[in-house]
Amino acid sequence: MKELVIIHDYLVSEAVVGDWDGNEEQVAENLNEIYHTLYDYAEDDISPDELINLLEQVWDHWIGQEALMDITSEDISDWCQHVLINREQYLNE
Repeated sequence: MKELVIIHDYLVSEAVVGDWDGNEEQVAENLNEIYHTLYDYAEDDISPDELINLLEQVWDHWIGQEALMDITSEDISDWCQHVLINREQYLNE
């Protein structure tokens, strides 16, 4: 049921990520990669409410973290897999 969730509603631009000392575009790209990866890794039959809840947590979890500037695709993949495997922990926050 994830097709009912519109991923483009979550994507960000450098204008909304705040001040990252000139690295706003990279931070926005990394956040968007996290959103896309989490969406892509979610099973097709995930409940839309569950996926929305997980996607909404990306911003809160990552926006203040220095690592967001330099995070690799491998780290993004690992984090997204961790979130989906341990979703109950994230859904109960």
